[in-house]
Amino acid sequence: MNCVVYKSANKNKAGYYLYVEQSDDFSRVPESLIGLMGDLEFVLKTCLSPEKSLAQVGVAEVMQQIQEQGFFLQMPQTSDYDSKKVQ
Repeated sequence: MNCVVYKSANKNKAGYYLYVEQSDDFSRVPESLIGLMGDLEFVLKTCLSPEKSLAQVGVAEVMQQIQEQGFFLQMPQTSDYDSKKVQ
């Protein structure tokens, strides 16, 4: 599966990545999500397959979400330290 990854240019959304199947095709991404992320910066174009791995998330989950809803949103993972700071 072809995949294009964009990151949010919004400083408040650092670490947010949007995966779509085709370059600059956000037709299946909700407008509210695009508005939330702000300007998008191209990161990379790749071909996903079950044999490959991604650093933060399972490739099978990404592929399934792209097929079902047209995109995958990767958000920063919070650590135990981060959640303790908030409390």
